[in-house]
Amino acid sequence: MKLALVGDIGGTNARFALWEDDRMHSVRVFATADYTSPEQAIQAYLDGLALARGAIGSVCLSVAGPVSGDEFRFTNNHWRLSRKAFCKTLQVDELMLVNDFSAMALGMTRLQPDEYRTVCEGTPDATRPAVVIGPGTGLGVGTLLNLGHQHWLALPGEGGHVDLPVGDARESAIRHEIEKKIGHVSAETVLSGGGLLRLYQAICALDGVIPTLQSPADITEAALAGEPVALAVIDQFCRFLGRVAGNNVLTVGGRGGVYIVGGVIPRFVELFLASGFAASFADKGCMSGYFDGIPVWVVTAEFSGLVGAGVALQQAWAQGSQHPA
Repeated sequence: MKLALVGDIGGTNARFALWEDDRMHSVRVFATADYTSPEQAIQAYLDGLALARGAIGSVCLSVAGPVSGDEFRFTNNHWRLSRKAFCKTLQVDELMLVNDFSAMALGMTRLQPDEYRTVCEGTPDATRPAVVIGPGTGLGVGTLLNLGHQHWLALPGEGGHVDLPVGDARESAIRHEIEKKIGHVSAETVLSGGGLLRLYQAICALDGVIPTLQSPADITEAALAGEPVALAVIDQFCRFLGRVAGNNVLTVGGRGGVYIVGGVIPRFVELFLASGFAASFADKGCMSGYFDGIPVWVVTAEFSGLVGAGVALQQAWAQGSQHPA
C-alpha cells in the first residue's frame, strides 16, 4: 500500500507528515509565505524525504473553512487549490479536505499521557459528547462524539462567534468598553490572540492605567514576570473562556469532558491552571451542579491537527470512502 500524507495548514505555517501503519512520522513545518501553493510546499516536503511523485497514494489536509466541491480557497493565507489539479500535479490517488477544527477534535482521540494537563478532575462519560475549544488566531469550538468501536464523529461549528457571556458587573463593564470601539462583541473578540490585546486595552481604560504593552506576546511575557495588570488580564481571559466553555457544555450535554486546545493557553499554562477558569466554568446558577465530575484538560500536544487528519483518513479507509465522517 502506498504511503499517505497528512497536513495541517494554518495562516502562518503548514505542517506535513507521513501516515503509515496507523501512525504519524516525519513531521516537517513550512512557512506558507515561502510557497505559492500547497502543491509547491508539499513538493518541497517530499524532496526533503527523497520521495518521488507517485510515492504518495492519499493526502488528507486539515484546512480552515468549509470544504465542498473541487475548488478551495484558504481563509487564513494566500493559498488556493483545485482537488483535480492537486491530484494531477502531485500524482496522488485521492485528496481529502477536513475542517481544521474537526481534525483538531479527532486528534483528541490519540492524546498521550504527557500531552495534556488536568484542569478539573472528573470522569468522562464516553456515551456523551465532548467539547473541544481553542483560542488561537480565532476561537474554534467543536463537538466530539464517540460512536463506539474506535470510531469518532467530529461536529464543527461556529461557536466562537456567539456573544461574549458576562457573569458580573466588572465583566459587563469590560464588554461595554470593547463594544464602544468595535460594536458587537463575540466570544472570539476576546478569546483569541488579538483578543488578549483588546482585553488588556479595555481593562487599562476602565482602571485608568496607561497601556504600555503592544502585543499579546508582551502581555504574556509581562504576566509570567508577575506584572499585576498583565496578570489580571490573563486571569480575566481565563474566566471568559470558562464561561464560554461552560455554555457549550450545557448546549451539547458535554459530559464527555472538555479539551482546551489552540496556541494561546499553552503559553501560560501554569497561570491558566491557577486562574478563575474552573470557577466561571461551573458558574451557571441553578445548573452549576451539572458540572460536578466533568473533567477538563488543557492540551499541550504540538501536532493534534496533523494526528486528527490521520484519524480522519484512517476512518475513511475503514468505511471504504474517500470522505471523512
